Amino acid sequence: MANLDQPLRELLVEQRYLEGTARIYQARLEMINASLADVYMANQSLEGIKGKTKGHETLTPLGAGSFVKTELVDTEKIVMGIGAGVAVEKNIDDSIFELKNRQAELERVRNSVQQQLGQVATRLEDDRSRISELIKQKGGEAIQIV
Repeated sequence: MANLDQPLRELLVEQRYLEGTARIYQARLEMINASLADVYMANQSLEGIKGKTKGHETLTPLGAGSFVKTELVDTEKIVMGIGAGVAVEKNIDDSIFELKNRQAELERVRNSVQQQLGQVATRLEDDRSRISELIKQKGGEAIQIV
């Protein structure tokens, strides 16, 4: 039965690798979901501002569920981050369009990562079944893992 030790070791190593990969995909999903929530909040805020007049009082989100009362000075242009710490002034319609594009791209990436995570989970389950079969075949002998 010692001839089963090598395949068992290989499956256990693969299992550890796949578990690490699953954790990485899960962390990516959490980051993507946080980004999606941020884009969604920005889009909702811009949609709420659109059409308001100068001087209109509004609550501006600060983050962590906190808001500050503000008065709108310009409802046609906003300053929008474009990455790497760079921001540009854009009109509100272009900004909404850009945010919707970002949201669509993030959703596409999220779906891809979820699919990859699902494949890893399936592979993990298959490996667990194979490990269980090999252990049964060993009939309770000690397993030497090197």
